[in-house]
Amino acid sequence: MSNDSRTVLVTGGAGYIGSHVARALAASGMVPITYDTLERGHKSAVQWGPLVEGDIGDAALLRETLHRYNVEAVVHLAAFAYVGESIEHPIRYFENNVRKGLVLLEATVQEGIRHFVFSSSCATYGVPGGPLITEDMPQRPINPYGETKLVIERALHWYGAAYGLKSVALRYFNAAGADLDGQLGEEHSPETHLIPLVLAAADGGDRFKVFGDDYPTPDGTCVRDFVHVTDIADAHVRALAHLSAGHPSTALNLGTGVGHSVMEIVHAAQKITGHAVPYVVSPRRPGDPPVLVADCARAQSVLGWQARHSDLETIIGTAWQWRLSRDGRRQGR
Repeated sequence: MSNDSRTVLVTGGAGYIGSHVARALAASGMVPITYDTLERGHKSAVQWGPLVEGDIGDAALLRETLHRYNVEAVVHLAAFAYVGESIEHPIRYFENNVRKGLVLLEATVQEGIRHFVFSSSCATYGVPGGPLITEDMPQRPINPYGETKLVIERALHWYGAAYGLKSVALRYFNAAGADLDGQLGEEHSPETHLIPLVLAAADGGDRFKVFGDDYPTPDGTCVRDFVHVTDIADAHVRALAHLSAGHPSTALNLGTGVGHSVMEIVHAAQKITGHAVPYVVSPRRPGDPPVLVADCARAQSVLGWQARHSDLETIIGTAWQWRLSRDGRRQGR
């Protein structure tokens, strides 16, 4: 792809996926302006452009930032993203993800910006009717988190019709792994993602909880589609190029098309780290579908995108190396 010197606002750019996106944008010749409260992000992850500490609900600061940096496109990743928390505190999720998201959309339109890439989620599908999920399947979220993502997707549709805002909604499946060069990784508090929890157990932490071993899958545990965060970041660069070329708005799945069970992850982690992963089987969680795997044909066709780094060895290996380096340790590979 050719370089694009545009300045891009990256909301949530100090977070796990956002920082990888900022790096990928910079590598492609763009200038990422990270806009983040740092409530759940990390200042140390902002390495490829300016940082504006701010809330997407602050309309005045947003407009001032968009104007000051002559922003030409927005990549929106700022959101609360814990499914369990969203069920316990839906007010918090609709306030942050929807109300403040609409403030961002309004500022974007008012400043005359016409290109918008949105960090959406497979959670918008809810419990799908089949194991391989296409973008045309019904979106019926089963938790507030997924519902808030769907609201913004629908807003993008109508803002496009009314104001000419062109957008790409990227529906991630299970983002995982760490930066291939070891500069960035996944660090949440609390941590809820499967692979970091498995690696924590391998590293002497609490036993890993397997939620259910009686699903209709080969080994009884849930099957999910894991995609490397570097591949996800690449899709954002390609989405902006897609919009720059004048192509229409769209929504795309980001996954691999291959599912791995929870126990497959446990066994792979044991092999890659050389450590046992102690685990305990717990009851199923409500609403966990047995299998969630993406059909990614559309992203490949529309963006020329492929998940090039999303084999389990790379995903788990980079996450493990990140964990070691974060703690000042090193391990030869």
